[in-house]
Amino acid sequence: MSPSGDPIEKYTTLAAPSRYEPEKVKGSRFIACVAPVETEEEAQAFLASVRADFDDARHVGYAWRLGGSGENFRSSDDGEPSGSTGRPILLQLEGHEVTDVIACVVRYFGGVKLGVGGLMRAYGGAAGQALDRAELKVVEVKVAVQCTHDYGDSGAVSGVLAAWDLAPENAAYADDVSFSVRVGIARVDEFESAIREATGARALTVRADRPATDKT
Repeated sequence: MSPSGDPIEKYTTLAAPSRYEPEKVKGSRFIACVAPVETEEEAQAFLASVRADFDDARHVGYAWRLGGSGENFRSSDDGEPSGSTGRPILLQLEGHEVTDVIACVVRYFGGVKLGVGGLMRAYGGAAGQALDRAELKVVEVKVAVQCTHDYGDSGAVSGVLAAWDLAPENAAYADDVSFSVRVGIARVDEFESAIREATGARALTVRADRPATDKT
């Protein structure tokens, strides 16, 4: 849901993983690694891969946002002073208005302490610059709709699917025909009306409880 309570129709994520290393800060290197992820498991897997690639680094701070409105989030300072690392990275994700994204920032200590303020600027800045350069992708939120109809209405239903450029999934043929399609959340009511009108209200449509997403 959006802050207003309306369903999220679209959101922005990353098209692919990327890395960026800005200039050193008082000798310390900060390497930002960002990637699209859809689950906490995927986020943990990406974090593990970054740790493996930079296994000699002292710190790997990170943050992720998941869900259409970024409602699922987490951040970690990874041993740096509290609030100096994960939170600034998370704020960059929020500021860039991206979700289903993880950002990890690797630090190689350069011998000079930066203080909490310096760390916040360095970690957040590296993440922000990486996000500035990352390729973005718009995700349209789609809802799975289960359709059931008589064999005699097959032609009418097929006509609606063709007009909407939808491909049926998980089709089953028994006493009647059933299948599912994924429809943009903003047009579900319109699609269901089209099916009812085409079949004289004989076909049954049921929305799934959980929305699916397609990346476009």
